[in-house]
Amino acid sequence: MGDQKRPLQPGDSAPAFALATANLDGTVSLADLSGRPFLIGFFRGLHCPFCRRQVEQLASVQPTLRAAGVETVAVINTPVERARLYFRHRPTPVTLLCDPDCRTHRAYGVPYGEFLPDGSSEPSEWPYGATMAQFQAARINPTGELPEPLHPMEANAILNAKDRFELDESDNAIFEKHATQLVGHFLVDANGTISWAQIEALDGPNSLCIFPTAAEIIAAASSLGR
Repeated sequence: MGDQKRPLQPGDSAPAFALATANLDGTVSLADLSGRPFLIGFFRGLHCPFCRRQVEQLASVQPTLRAAGVETVAVINTPVERARLYFRHRPTPVTLLCDPDCRTHRAYGVPYGEFLPDGSSEPSEWPYGATMAQFQAARINPTGELPEPLHPMEANAILNAKDRFELDESDNAIFEKHATQLVGHFLVDANGTISWAQIEALDGPNSLCIFPTAAEIIAAASSLGR
C-alpha cells in the first residue's frame, strides 16, 4: 500500500538535507556535517512525549559521543518558531533541526503508518498497510511511567498532562497531518555512509515508542571504523 521507500540501511549513502535549526542560527546541512561522523534521529513533533524524552536522552549521551568525535543531531517534526520557543526554556547540546513536512524522514525512508480500508481483502503489513484493529489493540509502557500498558494515544495524553505540556495550534496541526510518523535513528560515518540504523516498531505497534538506549547508541558509535 502506498509508495513508501523502505528505511535506508548500513552501506547506503546519507541523503542530503538542509534544515532550519531550533537552537542555533540559520540552517544545518549534510554538507556542514561532512568529514566527521554523526548520529541523526528523526522524530515526531513536540506533541509526542516519548520523542521529547528521547531528545533528552540524546542530550545525556552527547558528551560521550562528542568525545568520540561523533556529532549528535535530532530532526523534529515541528515548525521552527514553536521549537525555538520550547527549547529556549529547555536548552540542549543536541543540534536540533526542524522539518514540519517530514521531508527528511521520507528521504531516509523512516516509515509512517498507513491503514487498510475497512473490509479490505489485502493482507496487512505493519506499518505499511496495517489494520486499524492492529493499532487499536496496541498497549505500551516503554518508559515505565504509566500505571499499566495503555493504548499509545492514551499514553500520550497522560504523559503530556504529567509534563504540563499543552499542545498549541501548530502542535495540533502537525499531529493531525503526521500522527502516524515513526521514529528512526541513523549513524553516519565520516564518508557520509550509513553505518547503523534502527527504526521504531518495525515488529508491530506494541513496540511503539521503544527507542535505542544510551548503551546501544554508544556501542554503535564505538564500532565506527572497525
